[in-house]
Amino acid sequence: MRLGFYLHGDQPVERVLPQIARAALGQGQRLLVVSGDDAQLAALDKALWEQFPEQFLAHGFAGGPHDARQPVLLADICTHANGAEVVALADGQWREEAAAFPRVILLFDENARGSARAVWRNFDGKTEVTREFFEIEGGKWVRKA
Repeated sequence: MRLGFYLHGDQPVERVLPQIARAALGQGQRLLVVSGDDAQLAALDKALWEQFPEQFLAHGFAGGPHDARQPVLLADICTHANGAEVVALADGQWREEAAAFPRVILLFDENARGSARAVWRNFDGKTEVTREFFEIEGGKWVRKA
């Protein structure tokens, strides 16, 4: 598993997640976006429609009849309903189910830095996990470790 820790700083998740979705789709990957916060999922839905008006970021909410066809699926649980290779934990909360995905993105802000560190330490010594740390700088993700 490739586990990315993405510190979005003072940028709201709905501002940075569309960049991640666009990159995943550009690489031919499906994306599952998970949040336990319904208001956050609604904000992400809006951002995916509006942030890149020149590029259509097709997506839908989990629980519909076409989950399997959605390139980006917004959900409140980690599931492989759309066959995603990448899961983005938009609310910054680690879920054990995420470990079943080849690529995991844990988005967090300064307030959640401590809990992100705990997740990082949880994977110490696990050779089957590659950990990476990214921080947003000037509107772009920069790899730090």
